[in-house]
Amino acid sequence: MKEVRSLAAKVCCINAPVLLCGDGGTGKEAVARWIHKHSRNAGGQFVKVNCAAIPGALLESELFGYEKGAFTGANASKPGRVELAQNGTLFLDEIADLDSSLQSKLLQFLQDGSFSRIGGIEEKSVETRLICATNKDLQQEIEAGAFRADLFYRINVVRMRLPRLRERNEDIPLLAEYFLIQFQQKFAKAAEPLSSAMLQYLRNLNWPGNIRELSNGIARYVLVGAEASIGTELVDKPRSSASRNSNNTVNVPLKQISREAVRDREKTFILEALKVNQWNRRKTAEALKISYRTLIYKIRDAGLISRRSRITSTPRLGDPDTSHSPAD
Repeated sequence: MKEVRSLAAKVCCINAPVLLCGDGGTGKEAVARWIHKHSRNAGGQFVKVNCAAIPGALLESELFGYEKGAFTGANASKPGRVELAQNGTLFLDEIADLDSSLQSKLLQFLQDGSFSRIGGIEEKSVETRLICATNKDLQQEIEAGAFRADLFYRINVVRMRLPRLRERNEDIPLLAEYFLIQFQQKFAKAAEPLSSAMLQYLRNLNWPGNIRELSNGIARYVLVGAEASIGTELVDKPRSSASRNSNNTVNVPLKQISREAVRDREKTFILEALKVNQWNRRKTAEALKISYRTLIYKIRDAGLISRRSRITSTPRLGDPDTSHSPAD
């Protein structure tokens, strides 16, 4: 991310096309907005166009606008997003999904900055900063014939790759705390601070949805409370017996599947909390905000019984906690 920030700081002062690559939810739009805010075009609008969300038949009119009478329902002239981005920034998200017929028109616009509205004769010129984003490999799209190579060369002047969240997991505690503050302000609702055990647990999740998934998880935490499930995936975590026997799931009651999934998730969370607290069960119980006796029960239920517990009786509430090694 230091490399990303350094490159963004260099290109924001240069009016050259930028191509942002990375998985969905890695923060491509946030970087695009940062570049716009710190560029010479900051006084103009930041205009976003999601090329995947607008059907091809409508996207041309959204991008370039239309004149009155250009088609049925065109009762008045309308400027397109390109015109709205005059002296600002045009952000084309999911550029790989741009319709092939529009790719040629966009290429023409990028070559000389001129275009015509649908149904119009007059050529218009616009000065704007172009930033594109994609979560696909454009080289593969070119080989498949889905994306024009000449358009790729036009938009690929400065390319920046945003890493997946699991590739920068040391940033997760900072991001989680940031989102916690933001959502408490947004929802006007106080939330429990994130414990060190919780933050360590979050660092060990896979995060297929990247920063967006983390943001949504913290929002749930603020709205629902400490019992909310922040990470939604169990990738690289112990799988439940139901998933291990996927061929027989049709015969397994849904409630049983749910219980096993929750039990697996709880086991993973308790194990991470024990590691963070050097296997001190009293500190772990405090970090998890549950009683010591409840933690002991959950440890035994999850099969995380310590070596000492296997050869001695179950510790009582007043017993010292001298066992710090897990069996599993």
